Amino acid sequence: MAVTLAFDVYGTLIDTQGLVAMLRAIVGDRAPDFSRAWRERQLEYTFRRALMQNYVPFAVCTAQALDHTCDRFKAPLTAEQRAAVLEAYRTLPAFDDAADGLARLRAAGFRLYAFSNGTAEAVRTLLDAAGIAELFLGIVSTDDLRSYKPNPAVYSHFLRAAGAAGAETWLVSSNPFDIIGALSSGWRAAWVRRSPDAPFDPWGIQPTVTVPGLRDLAAAIAG
Repeated sequence: MAVTLAFDVYGTLIDTQGLVAMLRAIVGDRAPDFSRAWRERQLEYTFRRALMQNYVPFAVCTAQALDHTCDRFKAPLTAEQRAAVLEAYRTLPAFDDAADGLARLRAAGFRLYAFSNGTAEAVRTLLDAAGIAELFLGIVSTDDLRSYKPNPAVYSHFLRAAGAAGAETWLVSSNPFDIIGALSSGWRAAWVRRSPDAPFDPWGIQPTVTVPGLRDLAAAIAG
């Protein structure tokens, strides 16, 4: 069986910091810090909701995290600004290496799937806007289980949906929590360390391979 690669979307293929320029017009020089805080709160909300079994779609977590970040930064948005920011989040830009890296992997014979906390519709919108949707065999969303990564059930759900075996499946993610979740479920995992300063969680569980970007992935997995 060909090796299956399950690609995290937000932060791995798609740049969650891609709205900094838009946010700068609203919150000024605090835009990079605002954007990072928004992303951190978004993920925290998914963790909390998964643990509480109190599910709402990822877009709701994103919107509520934006509201919290505005309160934290004392930066209220008008209704029009809020709507515009959330609409722009639906078409965040892809990283520069996404299209080329994915095309190389597809040509090398890997089975490529998008595997995301986002709903299938939201992920399809992102991938279409980035021009990379056709490189994937399909999209698997944690929304199907009304839960979020790193719940072990969502990794099992992916294997069923993709017709894959854990021993022949790799998660590809820039998010350490996701890497650890997949490894704990019996997968292999490639950590895309997009910043040389990015730390990995000190849990005694290490990625199978670490790469700086998607263009390096095929050689790392083969090696």
